[in-house]
Amino acid sequence: MSDRSIESTLAAAEPLAVPVTAADGARYEWLAVLPAGRWRHLLYWIPAMGIPARHYLPLAQALAARGIAVVLHEWRGIGSSDRRAGRGSNWGYRQLLQDDLPAGLAAVRRRWPQASCLLGGHSLGGQLGLLYASLHPGDFTGLLLVASGSPYWRCFRRGWLIGVAYVLAPLLARLVGYLPGRRIGFGGNEARGVIADWARSGRTGRYAAAGMAQDFERRLAALPLPLLALRLQEDWLGPPASLDWLLGKLGPGERRVEAIAREDLGGLPADHFGWMKTPAPIAARVADWLARSDAAFAVRDGAAG
Repeated sequence: MSDRSIESTLAAAEPLAVPVTAADGARYEWLAVLPAGRWRHLLYWIPAMGIPARHYLPLAQALAARGIAVVLHEWRGIGSSDRRAGRGSNWGYRQLLQDDLPAGLAAVRRRWPQASCLLGGHSLGGQLGLLYASLHPGDFTGLLLVASGSPYWRCFRRGWLIGVAYVLAPLLARLVGYLPGRRIGFGGNEARGVIADWARSGRTGRYAAAGMAQDFERRLAALPLPLLALRLQEDWLGPPASLDWLLGKLGPGERRVEAIAREDLGGLPADHFGWMKTPAPIAARVADWLARSDAAFAVRDGAAG
């Protein structure tokens, strides 16, 4: 598809906002961008910590231009969510995994029951996507990570400083009633329960959620879904060791890892957030991966027949 035809398609791809009510009554809207013609694949996308869903509309439009439908999840406490973190309003991974994501995905299934559904995310969104998929592996056909990886402190340069942050952030969140991310320049204003769960995984290198008895490490090791991980070469928040640690938790299955360099993004920094300004190269990699996967399945089906 030429750049001109892609731009024309993007202009026509207006988002659809759908209200969602979680099991505990929390409300938000997800945003959907659909291809102009027939489509088969739908990507349910989970943003990075503190990033509203609408910031990923350029990515969704670039994917829709390549025939992939996208639904953008909204974090509790961010954007269209009716909740805001505070001393009297708290939640953690449990609410995100047991209340918000199931409600959003159920709304997708009601509208497009025949869609081949992929689950993906950016940074912490990718991590939560893997955790959710480990609980519901039969609901998805594949997984996508962009600029994601484990927050384990040993995976980073000057990791001891990161480790200190994993001690101080929960303390600050308890003191204030929430993590004032906008004030300190990290994430949004985050619930202290989310910060406690996130910091625990950063200190230990293992995933757990307060109030959930599931053994995520065991479930991740049994997760069989094919996965594409796109790593940004200048991303100090998602270095290779961080991604390797996360992927090392997964069981046998197709794992494709590709690096995105500055040249791929037209000279813009290939870092944790810079790719969001020029998402077309990311969309192209995803579309190519899906096309190869579809071709491989067609060959297997033909051989089986």
